[in-house]
Amino acid sequence: MWYVIGVILFIIIISIRQINQYERGVTFLFGKYTKVKEPGWRLIFPIIQQMQKVDIRVKAVDVPDQDAITRDNVSVNVNAVLYYKIQSSERAILEVENFSYAVSQLAQTTMRDVVGEVYLDGLLTQRDEISSRIQQIVDKATDPWGIKVVSVDLKHIELPKDMQRTIAKQAEAEREKRAVIIKAQGEVIAAENMAKAANTLSGATGALHLRTLQSINDLSSDQSNTVVLALPLEILRAFEGMGKSKEK
Repeated sequence: MWYVIGVILFIIIISIRQINQYERGVTFLFGKYTKVKEPGWRLIFPIIQQMQKVDIRVKAVDVPDQDAITRDNVSVNVNAVLYYKIQSSERAILEVENFSYAVSQLAQTTMRDVVGEVYLDGLLTQRDEISSRIQQIVDKATDPWGIKVVSVDLKHIELPKDMQRTIAKQAEAEREKRAVIIKAQGEVIAAENMAKAANTLSGATGALHLRTLQSINDLSSDQSNTVVLALPLEILRAFEGMGKSKEK
């Protein structure tokens, strides 16, 4: 009697399987899918039952370097990281042999295809749009497997050495262009302000004379040996008036 009880207890003990909170257990009876077991201690009887655990946490897949050619025939080397999560444990086991490997391979081929559809400038300046496009394509393809692709991020884009030098020269030329434009705009603003100042000084009596005195004061504060002799503007105008009277 005790022998039979001991055997039963032993069978029960070896049949207990623990499923963690972040896991789900896909169970089979005589090789046929039955149900998905929730977290906790579960009885799985040997021989007649099998269980395969599935981790439902978000997983990161490192998409290795891929050689691709852009739409404008530039060879680039790109890599990315993909995040996905299991939404249906039974489909992830029943519909695909190795879902992790399948997602990685699908991401690689999709990334090469998408890069081949865009120009180099778009690849360098529109990373978010390209990553989103890869994510949508992979997510749609993995939906029958019960997998949700959370996001895809392009990590690195490596260009050929000659293309890197060309882009560097282009960037330098663009910076020089902006510098020339800014300098020209500054000169235009300075000329406009000088014209406004000249109009203001010419329209006010004695303003130009006061400005001359201010300039003389600024020069006198200098420690050089320069001597500046200034004639009041009124004296020059008096001489101009005398010349005109003699002509008459």
